Amino acid sequence: MCGIWAIFGLDSNLHTVCGNSFTKISHRGPDAWRVEYDRQIKRCCVGFHRLTIVDCTYGMQPMKLHQYPHSMLICNGELYNCKELAKEHSFNYETFSDVECIFHLYKKFGIEKCVKSLDGVFAFCIVDVSKRKVLLGRDPYGVRPLFRILSADGVLGICSEAKGLTGVGDELNGHSKILKPFPPGSYEEYDILENGTVKLVRSETYFLPGVKPSFKTFVPWEDLLPNKHQENIVKLLTMAVKKRLMADRRLGCLLSGGLDSSLVAALLVQEAKKVNLPYKIQSFAIGMEGSPDLPKAREVANFIGTEHHEVIFTEEDIASVLDDVIYTLETPDITTIRASIGMYLIAKYVLDNTDTTVLFSGEGSDEVAQGYIYFKDAPDAKAAHEDSVRLLREIYLFDGLRADRTMAAQSLELRVPFLDLQFTNYYLNIDPELRRPKDGIEKYLLRSAFDKLNLLPHDILWRPKEAFSDGIASTKKSLFTILQEIIDKRMPEPFVQDIVSQNYPHCTPKTKEALYYRTTFEKNYPKMAENFLPYFWMPRWIEGVTDPSARFIKHYAAAEK
Repeated sequence: MCGIWAIFGLDSNLHTVCGNSFTKISHRGPDAWRVEYDRQIKRCCVGFHRLTIVDCTYGMQPMKLHQYPHSMLICNGELYNCKELAKEHSFNYETFSDVECIFHLYKKFGIEKCVKSLDGVFAFCIVDVSKRKVLLGRDPYGVRPLFRILSADGVLGICSEAKGLTGVGDELNGHSKILKPFPPGSYEEYDILENGTVKLVRSETYFLPGVKPSFKTFVPWEDLLPNKHQENIVKLLTMAVKKRLMADRRLGCLLSGGLDSSLVAALLVQEAKKVNLPYKIQSFAIGMEGSPDLPKAREVANFIGTEHHEVIFTEEDIASVLDDVIYTLETPDITTIRASIGMYLIAKYVLDNTDTTVLFSGEGSDEVAQGYIYFKDAPDAKAAHEDSVRLLREIYLFDGLRADRTMAAQSLELRVPFLDLQFTNYYLNIDPELRRPKDGIEKYLLRSAFDKLNLLPHDILWRPKEAFSDGIASTKKSLFTILQEIIDKRMPEPFVQDIVSQNYPHCTPKTKEALYYRTTFEKNYPKMAENFLPYFWMPRWIEGVTDPSARFIKHYAAAEK
């Protein structure tokens, strides 16, 4: 995990913009930083903040190689097939950095085959000085973030987070400009003109959820058994965890005691033992006093044998970090903010109290395996499948965003095996009827695949879905209630819907809580909501529900009783 930043074509205050904007993402890479200006390209500045994960001795960026002296690369990513690509194509690596393979793929095959050959997560920018090109690419699910600002007169800025480009936008007053996320599963090619500005010449989508990867997979497709879905799911998810062990820093895991994080934690411990890691895997659970998640996470930790940490937080902690969480996330989305509070606090604990730098988590499972409670109300298997694909296509705006920003804010890297390309491709192409909730149990197919393997306690494997923001709260008072109380104190004036609707016609807040999130967001990212958030995350197929919390869905209420 790191932070990338670049600007092309700015005709004034380039050094000032770099100094003011580049530093806003220093949390993504506290180990080292570098800024370069290329003499052959006017008005070009490229910067990098490094968090050392792979190749601690070298691997600094912007990367330049002796083989390609007239190009440079900045990339935030982990590429799990870098060694396999070197063998397959006889690449001569000059570093031990996994991202070097991007250089070789691009130089040998061009940008399209380059991005399609990568098994991992990434957001990168190649500056090909000899051809006067800028190439951008982002991984299929947008696990690694990337924002882009492009003005009508050819000024291009890119950054891992939006906060690193807001200052660039100030310099472009009077010019038509758009700051928004760079779309996952896509790449772009720009020509660099003589005056240093750029011209977009190609923009392509190379991936959609469910599409079969074109790279050589770690589990050969022919090794998967026809119609043996449970065995194949175990094999593919295990490999998804195994390949993500690639790191020179200590590995750990987030552990809520729910199905997803528990499966990933158990597989992480299993695979770590096989490669004889010289330390014990640390697991981290968070909750308020009386939280239902804490004893479940403790049960899992004892079963799989992690060095377990429990983080207890209070209502005062929520109030103290709420505004910071909104600034960190760069979204006014209601459920994303609620669910990010616990992750933000646990990440802070990990940074302050341990030497773990890389964390595994269960993000992506609900999208892939239809884990959200509202899937029980899907009208048919086809509709459920289509919504699963939609959720994956947009995960970078919601749960993927939450996972990245909360960890990166504390200079940690998160890895998400459930979004492995081979695993998601296989799972999404199983008969849709088999992927639906069964007997009132969500993710039945996933759970049954690991049944009788003794990987987890039976009650954990079959534990009903618990909304994270509720699971970490006290049984006496929900996080939902606590947030209402905090916001009522900060905004004692009455909520007037007509006025709110006039002020915010896009993604209009419907409650005082949503209004507080939006006004706090606007202080940091004025008039950016429409570019960053197409709509609030909401459950589907539920009549009369206007709040995204699962607690308002009948199945959740019944399960609580």
